[in-house]
Amino acid sequence: MYKKILVPHAGTSAGDLALKHAIHIAKSSESEIILLHVLEDFPHVPVLSLHSSQAAKLKREFAQITKDMKQVMEDEMSKRALMCQKHGIKSSLKVVTGLAAEEILKIIKNQKMDLVVMAKRRKLKGIKSLLSLGSVSRKIVENTSCPVLMIDAEKK
Repeated sequence: MYKKILVPHAGTSAGDLALKHAIHIAKSSESEIILLHVLEDFPHVPVLSLHSSQAAKLKREFAQITKDMKQVMEDEMSKRALMCQKHGIKSSLKVVTGLAAEEILKIIKNQKMDLVVMAKRRKLKGIKSLLSLGSVSRKIVENTSCPVLMIDAEKK
């Protein structure tokens, strides 16, 4: 039923919990898991307030930091992909830069995902807890026709 399962993962224990659920589903449906981590963009360099050489230096430094962060997250996500392989599940990983919800929606559409399994971590009480999703979760649920399984990382 589900051939391609997307697991957006922030490198947290909540993401690991979502991955465990995705692995369970993938075992029974012979699915492939695609792990996705989105690095947020750095703000643009305020070039008008800096000398051109300072602005260029700052841009280079931001680019290097982004490159380093991407490598760190690729290493972290590789560990999660290995978990999938240990369970006999085909997996791949993507580390991209941008706005989380937008990048997740692009992958869902472009890769024709059959299911998204992601964690939510809201700690609200009362009626708000029933109505609340984080901004990324909400955007995903509201803007895709693909089924989305939300794993509550706060429930024990």
